[in-house]
Amino acid sequence: MAGNEWINGYLEAILDAGAKRKEQNQSHLSASVKFKIMAMDRLRNYGTGSDNKEKEAAYSPAKYFVEEVVSRFDDSDLHKTWVKVVATRNSQERSNRLENLCWRIWHLARKKKQIEWDGTRRLLQRKVDQEQGSKEAAEDLSELSEGEKDVKADGSTLYSSRINSDTRVIVSDEEYEKAQKEEEHLYVVLISLHGLIRGDNMELGRDSDTGGQVKYVVELARALAATKGVYRVDLLTRQVSCPDVHWTYGEPVEMLSSPPDDDDDDAASSSCGAYIIRLPCGPRDQYIPKESLWPHIPEFVDRALAHITNVAKSLGEQFSSNPSNPVTTPVWPYAIHGHYADAAEVAAHLASILSVPMVMTGHSLGRNKLEQLLKQGRLTKDDINSTYRIMRRIEGEETGIDVAEMVVTSTKQEIEEQWGLYDGFDLMLERKLRVRKKRGVSCLGRHMPRMVVIPPGMDFSYVNTQDLEKDGDLQMLINSDSSQSKRDLPHIWSEVMRFFTNPHKPMILALSRPDPKKNVMTLLKAYGESRHLQELANLTLILGNRDDIEEMAGSSATVLTNVLKLIDKYDLYGKVAYPKHHKQSDVPQIYRLAAKTKGVFINPALVEPFGLTLIEAAAYGLPVVATKNGGPVDILKALNNGLLVDPHDQVAISEALLRLLADKSLWLECRRSGLRHIHRFSWPHHCHLFLAHLSSILLHSAAPSLSLSSPRVPQSEPLSESLRDLSLHFSTDSPDALATESSIDLHRLRRMESSSTPSFSHGHRQRIFVITIDCYSDGRAIEIPRLKEIIDKVTLLDRSNGRIGYVLSTGSTIPETLEAIKSCNIDPIRFDALICSSGAEMCYPWRDTSADMDYGTHLGFRWPGEHVRETVMKVAKLDGADGDLVFDETASSAYCFAYVVKAESNVRKVDGIKQRLRMRGFRCNVIYTHACRRLNIIPLFASRSHALRFLSIQWGIDLSKVVLFTGEKGDTDYEKLLPGLHKTVILRGFVDIGSEKLLREEDSYKLEDVVSTEAPNIITLDKDCSTSDITSAI
Repeated sequence: MAGNEWINGYLEAILDAGAKRKEQNQSHLSASVKFKIMAMDRLRNYGTGSDNKEKEAAYSPAKYFVEEVVSRFDDSDLHKTWVKVVATRNSQERSNRLENLCWRIWHLARKKKQIEWDGTRRLLQRKVDQEQGSKEAAEDLSELSEGEKDVKADGSTLYSSRINSDTRVIVSDEEYEKAQKEEEHLYVVLISLHGLIRGDNMELGRDSDTGGQVKYVVELARALAATKGVYRVDLLTRQVSCPDVHWTYGEPVEMLSSPPDDDDDDAASSSCGAYIIRLPCGPRDQYIPKESLWPHIPEFVDRALAHITNVAKSLGEQFSSNPSNPVTTPVWPYAIHGHYADAAEVAAHLASILSVPMVMTGHSLGRNKLEQLLKQGRLTKDDINSTYRIMRRIEGEETGIDVAEMVVTSTKQEIEEQWGLYDGFDLMLERKLRVRKKRGVSCLGRHMPRMVVIPPGMDFSYVNTQDLEKDGDLQMLINSDSSQSKRDLPHIWSEVMRFFTNPHKPMILALSRPDPKKNVMTLLKAYGESRHLQELANLTLILGNRDDIEEMAGSSATVLTNVLKLIDKYDLYGKVAYPKHHKQSDVPQIYRLAAKTKGVFINPALVEPFGLTLIEAAAYGLPVVATKNGGPVDILKALNNGLLVDPHDQVAISEALLRLLADKSLWLECRRSGLRHIHRFSWPHHCHLFLAHLSSILLHSAAPSLSLSSPRVPQSEPLSESLRDLSLHFSTDSPDALATESSIDLHRLRRMESSSTPSFSHGHRQRIFVITIDCYSDGRAIEIPRLKEIIDKVTLLDRSNGRIGYVLSTGSTIPETLEAIKSCNIDPIRFDALICSSGAEMCYPWRDTSADMDYGTHLGFRWPGEHVRETVMKVAKLDGADGDLVFDETASSAYCFAYVVKAESNVRKVDGIKQRLRMRGFRCNVIYTHACRRLNIIPLFASRSHALRFLSIQWGIDLSKVVLFTGEKGDTDYEKLLPGLHKTVILRGFVDIGSEKLLREEDSYKLEDVVSTEAPNIITLDKDCSTSDITSAI
């Protein structure tokens, strides 16, 4: 019953807090109404998570006590308390309120318990699926299992060590030079989509999207541009032009670093600098949070694709050995590096279209956040998804893993405990695949990205180590009575020192947000309960900025309130500094002050993913005490400049601080070690590691390099000639080469001569019309009358003498598509290209009707082929659904495995199949077509959307000149066809049956997270619209 007494106390506190709060804010209301408004709203908000949306609300003791009751007590105890209150109630208003409040909290606790149970059940099921996928993959790869036991990390070779082995965070200049000796004129693209990014005066902390990642990507871009062998670095981000933000965020281009000024031609050509490239994306006049950016990603991809293509061509012309030659090879990016989930998805699409390596850095991960929020039990999964778009974010991260060659992490803990949560990454399977690649053994169609630990770099140019040895200015501050002398010193020094009775003591410095996870209370208790520590040192707490604690968000206000209470409890006045304000530029001076007092820096966080403040402190010569949970383990192993502690152990914290402060020789040894090894966390070292890792990985898994040759063609030359001369080829040799140019020319000429319908008019195509109507009859065959109607309607728009080209995009095979076109009494050569098998095949009917082998080579990279064929049969069917999925030999091709779906209720949806394929290391696209009667498994790089972008590069046609005609529903890839730079015309009434029912589970993300409902370039028209209606719309 002791627990029930605590409950009663908390409930009484809630009533008291509510009464006091409402007396202040709503004195005109009756006592009964006051209680109902406060207590009921608080409980309702707690269950729905609306408090999270009201971060500016005042600190509420009622909310604090509600959380304490729900999190600390079982619902059975709450029920007992309610029964007792009911039994002892009387006519007093307070007793009635207490009964009502207890009942509400009891039901809230039961709801929390149910949420926790549902979350646990989902995690267990997912774990079972992961283990099954990993087991099957391990069985397939078991032939090298014995050999792998002999493979061990080689300390002399950076890239042969395993992920969980001791990580080397240093590479010699000789190793780097060797890895980069053949690489020069590298073009690197970085992408960071959200937040406000500029080179100078960064507004860090302005909002939740403009934080450490902004500083990271800007400094990385500058550092890469200064690295030998790198010619140009582009940092792509969103352009923001609205009154709410500074005008600089609307500038299309900003130079981050300029080319070197040197009279030597070689030096001058070594780099052209780093640039921020801002691309319009989404609403032009709004600065929107990252959660709202997802529907606008396709537009950003299209604009980025155009920019990269133009730069690649320009660099190709610049570095051409024969400037007079009109045919040049573009310099495609050496890597496209996406930062965070949104930019990772952008990078994945760009890398797939351009066949260039992709790198990603997560910064923070969605699955980890989802797990933490579910454990708290305050929000349901639906609430979390609607607030944070968490499922859309997770899919963006999974897409990044699918395509990435390398994933940059900060610590081993991030790899094992965070990336290990994802379907697309399995630590044991990654090890097996890595060994097989090094030995030149087939990976059986499986792929795992390489996880590498490369700590974030820092700019140490502003650190004056000679200044660290002097303490004259500190003596000036403490001893001088001259106000002029004090004005010459940093203002923040005076702000801190004014708290101390004896400022001569060493300083214990803690710097963090006022967040419960930062564990400042445990530090303060350790200091308050240690008389020796108080006698030896002062304590400085830099906990953000504050004006009025009561106006701060709940968790921050709670932390700061508790800090003040503990200072009062232990009577630490004159020993603890807690300044209200500091600027970002003051932080280096705070480190300097602590170092000059021969102090210690401490990070006691419960879990610290990385620990950037530890590196900053080491740069100023401060020994450190840090949590043993997370990234600090790796940092202290590299720097050897401090001690690790259990953040829950107050005694261990005080003993570690005393040991460093009291032992001057140990303090000096840690100081010197940190300064000696701090270069391992510098930006130059980070860039050397980045390029060396990437170069090594690409030696074992290089995608075919895209080589686009596009000679200028006279305006009078027909498009057929320009397309014939335009070659898009790859460096990978293929035994199935296309016929010679002369035979293709002859074949095309004969077909055109035998046709009564001219296929091309003179002059280049100025626009491309793409027809993607997925209309199928009840028998799931292409509905010929509707197909003919839409083709006739669209082709009537060509009043420009052949300047409009036509493309038909479908989920059917090439033979099926050709037969359907002929059934419409239309010559196939009317179309410039056919995109078939959901984007796995492409042909040019004016040339021949065979699949384009160059396009096939592009798709073939990372295609598992026959290895995935039988696996699909296992994972696509629901349990006990034998015979409902049959392999379709006639509808399959080299890059498409087709399956007949006999009962759509007995097969998994697209997201379920992709999840299970990812768990087994297979990277494929999964598409249901023919109104759920056919399942197409195609390469990762294949899709109808990507095929359209591929053609836009090949033909040199801007995507804004493309118009896509589609129905109001279609195959499961339908939603990915709609957004982008092109115009989309949705014609209602042409498609009766779609495949969208087999796309996603109910708890996944929604259509509005993929396509913006307010996109200005998506137009909807009725089936019976006239030609003039379509013309005016486009």
